[in-house]
Amino acid sequence: MIDLSTKYMGLELRNPLIASSSALTGNIENIVKLNNVGIGAIVIKSLFEEQIIMDIDSQRTNNMYGSYDDVENYVGFYTKKHKLDQYLNLLTEAKNKTNIPIIASINCISDSEWIEFASDIEKTGIDALELNMFIMPTDSNFSGRDIEQNYLNIVNKITKQTRLPIALKISPYFSGMANFANLLSHSGIASLVLFNRFYRPDVDLEKMKLTGSKDIFSTPQENANVLRWLGILSDEINCDVAANTGIWDAPTVLKNIAVGANAVQMASVLFKQGIEVVEDMLNNIENLMKKHNYSSIKDLKGVLSKQKAAKPMIYERAQFMKYFSDIK
Repeated sequence: MIDLSTKYMGLELRNPLIASSSALTGNIENIVKLNNVGIGAIVIKSLFEEQIIMDIDSQRTNNMYGSYDDVENYVGFYTKKHKLDQYLNLLTEAKNKTNIPIIASINCISDSEWIEFASDIEKTGIDALELNMFIMPTDSNFSGRDIEQNYLNIVNKITKQTRLPIALKISPYFSGMANFANLLSHSGIASLVLFNRFYRPDVDLEKMKLTGSKDIFSTPQENANVLRWLGILSDEINCDVAANTGIWDAPTVLKNIAVGANAVQMASVLFKQGIEVVEDMLNNIENLMKKHNYSSIKDLKGVLSKQKAAKPMIYERAQFMKYFSDIK
């Protein structure tokens, strides 16, 4: 019998498939469906930092109307306050109606007052918290090290605020990726999630205006960069690591496990093929593991990481040599 169980952030998962934060994980009906088809864990749709800050600021006034003197501002406050209450209720309901780890998610960019909200999240009984972070380096007054320090400040404050295991979802856009990942892994977090997938701008030439890209879903090809950095980092850092982006089928799941991932997160495939695809993926994972004589995820994990691979330099190869060297 194939053992698909894995340990992630100290949590016992029945398999390494995690539904990542998305619109799909923002309602209880989908959450229950994901639980029933066999998903290993669920990351609830992200809250955004500005929503939380607005609520916390309001709680610090004796009269909540005092800071919202006009109707428009009060309506804005009420709407966000209502969304925060809904989020906490969703976390509670998700935990009560499933038998798998439930992970909250916050999209954040600073170490400000929102961190106090972590205690409210912890009270819902969920199992962990994922911080979805990307600080766009557009300000020329801030160096790369300044931006990295902001990440470390956030982690330092949040780990003091809650006992929940913390996962940090980051981008690959750091000048010293290996060095910074190692720093983060010693900062008190339980996992790094590789990598964020971002909103992408586009240009509408007909209307001559900026728009958002219509390609909102990942592609299988996007997983290549995740594989590279998983393989490089998995044996070097002091925390778990999860794969994210381009996870569309069972072979890709096992590739990410083989280079060192504890678990894999997916969303696009759930949107495009339906939540039921989880059952097919789990069956295909078992069949592939049998074919290659692996009896457990534990046995497969990290067998092709940089430290264990027969040709570790493949991870560091940046330029084509073999395939295109003869093209004139």
